[in-house]
Amino acid sequence: MKTYRFNRFTALVLSVLGLFATGCSKNKIQGELVGAPGEKWYAEKPYGMELIPSGSFVMGKTEEDLALDINAPAKTVSVGSFYMDATEITNAEYRQFVYWVRDSIARTKLAVLADELGLTAEDGGIGAFAFKEADTTDMTPYQKYRYFNKLGSSDNYYEGYTLNQDVELIWDTSKYPDEYYAEVMDQLYLSEEESFNGRRTLRVNQLQYQYNYLDVAAAARDRSDDRKKYIIKENIKVYPDTTVWMNDFSYTYVEPMHNDYFWHDAYSEYPVVGVTWKQAMAFCHWRTKIKNDALKAQGKRSVNAYRLPTEAEWEYAARGGIQSGTYPWGGPYLVGDDGCFLANFKPQRGDYATDSALYTVEAKSYRPNDYNLYNMAGNVAEWTISSYSDSAYEYVSTINPFSDDRSNPNKVVRGGSWKDVAYFLQVSTRDYEHMDKPRSYIGFRTVQDYMGETGEKDRRKQ
Repeated sequence: MKTYRFNRFTALVLSVLGLFATGCSKNKIQGELVGAPGEKWYAEKPYGMELIPSGSFVMGKTEEDLALDINAPAKTVSVGSFYMDATEITNAEYRQFVYWVRDSIARTKLAVLADELGLTAEDGGIGAFAFKEADTTDMTPYQKYRYFNKLGSSDNYYEGYTLNQDVELIWDTSKYPDEYYAEVMDQLYLSEEESFNGRRTLRVNQLQYQYNYLDVAAAARDRSDDRKKYIIKENIKVYPDTTVWMNDFSYTYVEPMHNDYFWHDAYSEYPVVGVTWKQAMAFCHWRTKIKNDALKAQGKRSVNAYRLPTEAEWEYAARGGIQSGTYPWGGPYLVGDDGCFLANFKPQRGDYATDSALYTVEAKSYRPNDYNLYNMAGNVAEWTISSYSDSAYEYVSTINPFSDDRSNPNKVVRGGSWKDVAYFLQVSTRDYEHMDKPRSYIGFRTVQDYMGETGEKDRRKQ
């Protein structure tokens, strides 16, 4: 009898709610199918990027394959619209990533020690960097629930706490506020025994970026309700490997490049190198995070993630809308009308300096292609998100082709570099490198899927 009464009661409640919902909907939309509430939204054009319009092209070797690789047979494919960085990611841009990680680690260490000592901002000194107490006055019930429960993971007690970003970090040792601050900051640097020439050198192995992502493809294939098993946790050392200048080549003097290339302001606008595929992926996640965090603070909608381009997207963008071009500038020649080389590579029989550069050049050098992209040939080769397979062109789709083999550590790199002969500069030439191998001649640039632009007219009404 109890079950019967409950079922009748439940049916009655649902019936009443249904009538109520029907009545409300009728008053608002008069029974018409108008869609769920929402508003039109277009993303802003990403800073430093160019729009690559959707289209079709012949991907692969349409000219003679001099290397006889036979790994890029011609195939007509189509790609959607996307934005791409106009230049390779520069040292200055990647340093912003490194600084953010460094500062976050410093603030976390300071806040944890302040908490252990029971210090707050009122106590001064290291207390100024204590975890920030949120003003709960204007919080919604849900915000209060999240704040007071923290919802951190079991292996990280402080996860969910808010760092105080309002106080500037102090890097000048003569201005440290107290000994506790000095204790924390000293942990970030090598000991005196490990340093030389009086320099304070960061412990770069400490600079690690942690993030999670969902393996969407695996989750979709499994169709499981348990999403947790497809959440991948990454902990990536972000500092580029400056030793690549020494290790990539033997019996050559490159010590100045090893010492200065990444940090010196003279090289700020040069492409970053010594970055693995995993580090490039971590950079993309971080760039997405800081952009969407800023938009959230402004009460705006989030944007699509920044990512590495697929191999097909890279080649399509490199061609610049010229279907049969051998190089990004279209023609089969490497020298322009003014007699100057059109890219930074290894010309002739190895006369590196003939193209006005011994190693890399600034990211915005030479003439851009017709999509306004610089150095899609030469300077540094570029990581793509695609896995390398000799037979990839045989099995990938003709719509947004993408080879995503998580078990394959070899990733496609494109464009050739300052140390490569002209063959590798051709837009259709494929190459690859192990995902964990940093090189002095491999960098990257990012893309973002196109979702429209601010102020764009609704073409459906035109």
